[in-house]
Amino acid sequence: MAKVKITNSLYKEIEKKFKGKAHNIIDLMETLENNPLKGKLLGSVGGIVIKEIRYESFRFYFITDDYKLKLIEKNELQDILIKFVRMSDKNEQQKVINEIKEILRKLGGEGF
Repeated sequence: MAKVKITNSLYKEIEKKFKGKAHNIIDLMETLENNPLKGKLLGSVGGIVIKEIRYESFRFYFITDDYKLKLIEKNELQDILIKFVRMSDKNEQQKVINEIKEILRKLGGEGF
């Protein structure tokens, strides 16, 4: 299984925004442990891919290592770290994607 990590700031934002439905969103995010190829590809910066999954009208953005994702075998999924970093609604989508790319360019994956 892959490892899914949710940044503390994103977790708090989900809890605040969705209250009782927060567990549904966390469960959706954790489905990537068994299926790390899930999600829509949005871009790549220095070997780190940015992908999204959707819940209703919200998007949840995560980053992972592109090389491992392409080359890894099913039985080696525990080596992949999937890190959820941001969320947005449809109106803020491009702004948030650009922010993620900028952080990755300046600080890499450790910027989150």
